[in-house]
Amino acid sequence: MRKYEQLSKEIIANVGGKDNISSLSHCITRLRFKLKDESIANDDVLKKMDGIVTVMKSAGQYQVVIGNHVPDVYEVVCDLAGLGGDTIDNSDSDAPKGLLNKFIDIISGVFQPILGVLCAAGMIKGFNAVFTALGLYGETDGAYIMLNAIGDAMFQYMPIILGYTAAKKFKLKPFIGMLIGAVLCYSGIQLDTLASTGQPLYNLFTGTIFESPVYITFLGLPVIAMNYTSTVVPVILIVLLAAKLEKVFAKIIPDVVKNFFVPMAVLLVSLPLGFMVIGPIATYASNIVGNGFLALFNFSPILCGALTGLLWQVLVIFGLHWGLVPIAMSNLMTMGFDTILVGAFVPSFAQTAVVAAMYFKLKDKKIKELCIPAVISGICGVTEPAIYGITLPRKTPFIYSCVGGGVAGAVMGIMNVKSYVMGGLGIFGIPNYINPTTGDMKGVYATIIAIIVAIVVGFVLTLFFWKDDAIVEISKDDNGQGVIEKNKREVVYSPIKGEVKALEQIQDAAFSTGILGKGVAITPKEGKVVAPFDGTVMTLFPTKHAIGIISDNGCELLIHIGLNTIQLEGKYFKSFVNQGDKIKKGQILITFDIESISKEGYCLETPVVVTNYSDYVDILENTQKHVNNSQELITVLA
Repeated sequence: MRKYEQLSKEIIANVGGKDNISSLSHCITRLRFKLKDESIANDDVLKKMDGIVTVMKSAGQYQVVIGNHVPDVYEVVCDLAGLGGDTIDNSDSDAPKGLLNKFIDIISGVFQPILGVLCAAGMIKGFNAVFTALGLYGETDGAYIMLNAIGDAMFQYMPIILGYTAAKKFKLKPFIGMLIGAVLCYSGIQLDTLASTGQPLYNLFTGTIFESPVYITFLGLPVIAMNYTSTVVPVILIVLLAAKLEKVFAKIIPDVVKNFFVPMAVLLVSLPLGFMVIGPIATYASNIVGNGFLALFNFSPILCGALTGLLWQVLVIFGLHWGLVPIAMSNLMTMGFDTILVGAFVPSFAQTAVVAAMYFKLKDKKIKELCIPAVISGICGVTEPAIYGITLPRKTPFIYSCVGGGVAGAVMGIMNVKSYVMGGLGIFGIPNYINPTTGDMKGVYATIIAIIVAIVVGFVLTLFFWKDDAIVEISKDDNGQGVIEKNKREVVYSPIKGEVKALEQIQDAAFSTGILGKGVAITPKEGKVVAPFDGTVMTLFPTKHAIGIISDNGCELLIHIGLNTIQLEGKYFKSFVNQGDKIKKGQILITFDIESISKEGYCLETPVVVTNYSDYVDILENTQKHVNNSQELITVLA
């Protein structure tokens, strides 16, 4: 059972059941129901339930006050009640700015739910390779076949798994996402299968770098095939398209047939479009990459090795590395060795070294726990857990791994290293560089030197230059409450310039009774919220009317601008920080338009409360009537 499942079931039952719920949204502390009939809700039962602070009725909403963990409860309630919830436009809120940041946010969000299993599969693959190398069994042995299937299946059928997680992220029905992934893995649609079963119908762009064999057509249109198994980006893009299409079809298809016609329409449009658009784009991009690296190698093998090592991991993420593989295979068949892909061998060691260094600097214990299995699988050449689970979401460590790979790739180029076979990953790929004709080991020695360079560069850059800006974990006591170091005094400075009043005087029972925290209320004289201490942004609601922050010493503060201002849906508010950002005292967090909000009829009384007040011996409020940003507002005694 999920953490808040029992609580969520009781909430649904006592608001009159899921059939009594018209819609559901949430703010920073409350579940905000719109009920068909509020009279059948059991107010008294809900108020007495563990995990619920109180129940309020305001502005046509039935509000169940939960506390700071309301997003977790909201998600479970929506799931159990079959609700989509009210969606708030966050296009101008905390969403990552810039295409690169958005891409990384999507990739990390899609991989986040599967990190544990991904690490497990990577370790199984790695151990299987170790046991085989040690001679415990051969590749025809049943143990090898079984472990290989267990470890490799997740990576081979990655589109199916990501189809599910991407669908959850983009709010598409999960099984549609899974089916999209399954279609991408279907053997009959893969380039290798099509190429092995017959000649192409015709070639497009003959005589150019974009020359592409066409094996099948759809409604007379050419479908340029590629191998989709083990890929990441194609399934995410197609699921994103499918999620958009589902909303469109849901509006125009009659309810009586919507249950099966909407999924059918989504699949029939998104998948052919995906195959006809993504296939050509990936193919042409791969051709450009392949020809570009070949030209670069002819110009400078050293520069080619450096660029291959630098960009290899990025190319793999987008599936563009396939442009280099045919060139390498052709070299092996015609010359007996390859020099194009030697630079691609070392980035995995840089990636592994970066994760090893991150282990000593990470504050998030859950992510830290993933480092050890990621390093183990990385040594064996399986770096997906490290990339998607640890370094890519944090950007800078991923860049360091690319730099380490680039420097080591240049070393491979300088030493003119040649590979004689394609096979073996991580430490098990080192024998690839033994000359099978002469037995010459120079390539192995050079490769080991390059590996050491990759490890040293990646590890040193991360250890000395990367800073973990994640939220600091506060230790927990037996009751799950945050515990801070005792016998300390911490000052919270006023985040807003204005008139101070006692919390119990404001027109909101959840705050005035002190159940959401202890502190004061401020009527703003200036539409600006600044950081009252050095710390981290814990929560920033998309409507930007409320922000939860934690000081470096563990004081958790909630600043709620106005009462019921969530209904403005972000209008008149502008945020200057994102969730997870480190903040400095006096830094601007949010600005808001006092005059416009007042004209809309909203009260601007702003509660500023310490939410983890139970961790402290006492909370002392400022007794002055007016405060500026630089003045002390609250003192907490621990």
